Amino acid sequence: MIRYLLLIVVAFNGLWLFYFIFTPLTVYPVYILISLFSETILLGKIIIINGTIPIELVDACIAGSAYYLLLILNLSLPKIELKKRAKMIIFSFGILLLVNILRILILTAFLVKGYSFFDAAHQVFWYFMSTIFVVVIWFIEVKIFNIKEIPLYSDLKAIYKKTK
Repeated sequence: MIRYLLLIVVAFNGLWLFYFIFTPLTVYPVYILISLFSETILLGKIIIINGTIPIELVDACIAGSAYYLLLILNLSLPKIELKKRAKMIIFSFGILLLVNILRILILTAFLVKGYSFFDAAHQVFWYFMSTIFVVVIWFIEVKIFNIKEIPLYSDLKAIYKKTK
């Protein structure tokens, strides 16, 4: 019950927490990695490359909702001890963070190089790949942590059995 209460609290008031935590964890590594190859200036969440190309990392770039979806998947699993659950959440968040930073770097390279397909690539990453990233991370997590239960369904099944 506590797991679902936590998810409800986060849903109503806690999404800002993902952005609070993951904005600096995304912006600073992206800024540092870009500055290895170009002259950069960091102004809040805007990275200016070579004095002319601004990259604004808006909330959608940070992917707070994707972190929340991974949290939902992790907390809606029954029969997982706290230590293992913490490892699972840290693992999935860490992988998403790394993939997201890589995604931003790839798109930035497309923009800096002036590729005409930047807008199309950005849209594909935004609408299609972001969902694929979460699904793939979840499947990797299921394999690595040997998860046998199904999120939400396993809890509902257990509740149904207890009501009979």
